[in-house]
Amino acid sequence: MGKRILVPVDGSEQSREACDFAMREHPEAEFVLLHVINPTEAGYSAGASFPAASEEWYEHAKEDAQELLEELEAENEGATVTTDTVVGKPARAIVEYAAEHDVDRIVMGSHGRSGVTRILLGSVAENVVRNATVPVTVAR
Repeated sequence: MGKRILVPVDGSEQSREACDFAMREHPEAEFVLLHVINPTEAGYSAGASFPAASEEWYEHAKEDAQELLEELEAENEGATVTTDTVVGKPARAIVEYAAEHDVDRIVMGSHGRSGVTRILLGSVAENVVRNATVPVTVAR
C-alpha cells in the first residue's frame, strides 16, 4: 500500500507550493488536501457578533473552501487526490485529522499568514511539527 500524505491548504502561495512539492516528491502517494475553516476568523469580520452574520460568514467560508479544493484537485488531475474540509483551530485540526485518518506524512507550507494575524495566532506549521505523531515536511 502506498503512502497517504496530508497536505493542508489555505489558498496561500506557501500552501500551493507545498502541494506542488508533495506531488513532485511522492508521485505514487495518495494525497488528502485538507482545508481548515477557523471559526475564530469570524470574530475578525464586521458584524460577527450577530448570529446571522456568523452563519453568513461560515457559509461563505465553506464555499471558498470548496472552490479552492476543486481548483487544486483539477490542477493535480493525474494524482490520486481526495479533499476534505473541517472546522477548528488549524494546527489542532491538522494533527487530529492526521491521527484519525491513517496519514503517513504531512506536507505543509511554512506559513499562510503574515503580519499581525500570524503573530497573534502563532505559527500553525510550528505547532503541527511539535504535536504530530507522523513525519512533517515544511516546504518553504
